[in-house]
Amino acid sequence: MFWIIKFFVSLQPQNRNDLLLGYGVMVTLQILVLSFQVRILVAQQLRKAANVISSQLFVFLPLSSNSIQIIKTMAKELELKYGCNPNQKPARIFMQEGELPIEVLNGRPGYINFMDALNGWQLVKELKEATGMPAATSFKHVSPAGAAIGLELDETMKKIYFADDLPLSPLANAYVRARGADRMSSYGDFIALSDVCDEATARFINREVSDGVIAPGYTDEALEILKNKRKGTYNVIKMSPDYKPAPIERKDVFGITFEQGRNEIKLNSDELFANIPTQNKNFPDAAKRDLMIALITLKYTQSNSVCYVKDGQAIGIGAGQQSRIHCTRLAGNKADIWYLRQHPKVLNLPWIEKIRRADRDNTIDIYISADHEDVLADGVWQQFFAEKPEVLTREEKRAWLDTLKGVSLGSDAFFPFGDNIERAHKTGVDYIAQAGGSVRDDNVIETCDKYGIAMAFTGIRLFHH
Repeated sequence: MFWIIKFFVSLQPQNRNDLLLGYGVMVTLQILVLSFQVRILVAQQLRKAANVISSQLFVFLPLSSNSIQIIKTMAKELELKYGCNPNQKPARIFMQEGELPIEVLNGRPGYINFMDALNGWQLVKELKEATGMPAATSFKHVSPAGAAIGLELDETMKKIYFADDLPLSPLANAYVRARGADRMSSYGDFIALSDVCDEATARFINREVSDGVIAPGYTDEALEILKNKRKGTYNVIKMSPDYKPAPIERKDVFGITFEQGRNEIKLNSDELFANIPTQNKNFPDAAKRDLMIALITLKYTQSNSVCYVKDGQAIGIGAGQQSRIHCTRLAGNKADIWYLRQHPKVLNLPWIEKIRRADRDNTIDIYISADHEDVLADGVWQQFFAEKPEVLTREEKRAWLDTLKGVSLGSDAFFPFGDNIERAHKTGVDYIAQAGGSVRDDNVIETCDKYGIAMAFTGIRLFHH
């Protein structure tokens, strides 16, 4: 009997008949009352084969010493190449109950790809529910680099996003905004779309450096474009829009299981603006929309985090900082760069022909910064420009940034001091939504009043880890 078991375990079942044979062997082993370890060995082989042919997985457990129970779990799993790092093997994603709500249409997504995809999907699904508009997000390392809804792009936005040469659908508008706000951070991202991916959106995705995309579906034309991206290896995931996760979620840290209720809080009602402690209590509808976008984005951003939003899109996200003021500065600097890209000197940079997209993005980022000589020095600028551009001076940048108004700022927890408001004001923030509850709330409110900023205390903390 030992050699029969060893022979079976060495096989690689290829179809349902082979699996049925395996199940028969398992039942026989149960009847012969062989050891539980032997039964597990065969069951593991069956599970691996079931994964390969997408069959149903059966788990065999003893009901008592003289009887058998066969539990049909209907669970499925996907084996991954490795976890966060190549040395972390084995790796998989799986369901405790039911079937995975995803279908891989192309490529072989990795562990971090799925983390980005599933967090990104939740974000765009909530943005669509809150605003009624198509939504998109660009994720990197389990935090969004950008998020937006499908408001129409004006000519300036089309130009700074390099999107003036292809037709734009509402979903494509959302994607271009989400991808374009922080192009440096979005390089090599994972995309999430709230709606069925259409051809227009796929064509914009096709020309960017990206790891993959998740959406509730794809038109035939879009799928054909995406399947041919990255020499046929581009990751394309279809998400079931009807999937609802269990209300309790778990994760293991150092062998210890943490359990909590899912963060199901809704961030799409006027109740968010019921407590306004500032002198300015005016929140236009556009500001309320933008603050909802900020808070929903922060719900899926590694804490501490803040998010600047304007015209339906995140323009600066500060994620994963231990200090709140560093979040505010980081995100504010990103928002400043977004707006400085609209400066006439930047819009009219004399690029050489056929400059690579990544080189152009990086050159703009450096040109705007204090390190502009790194791309303007003699012998260097010729690599990027047809003629040497003028420097965008510090005074010119400050004067331009002073024209930025109507920005909304959300925070995943309270602002502890007024220095956050001082920094936010420099980036045109006129509206704020934050939890409130700091012992220095009075200082924060006083600083808002100093600049006429309207601020709401939501009473909601949105930590995400």
